[in-house]
Amino acid sequence: MEARQQVARAGGTDPMAPATVTVRFWAAARAATGLDAEQVDAPATVGALQAALVAAHPVLESVLPVCTLLVDGLAASGPDVPLRPGAVVEVLPPFAGG
Repeated sequence: MEARQQVARAGGTDPMAPATVTVRFWAAARAATGLDAEQVDAPATVGALQAALVAAHPVLESVLPVCTLLVDGLAASGPDVPLRPGAVVEVLPPFAGG
């Protein structure tokens, strides 16, 4: 049996699987993509993730510039913020309140 099959059957993490980040879309970003969330091959930085998201969902080109991105619950301060494999990135457009 291959090692990958053994890991999968043992309920462990597959060491040969590509590293990913989870991207969760909210409000206008969810409406633009039609998705609640997706897995993306782990880019090195927030800026690389934004470029990958726009390539996959061109409509996000007009949405992302006004969004706050949270990386594991903390606001990303710019495009050079590193992303670790397994990170969760929340795409939060501005919300109206009242």
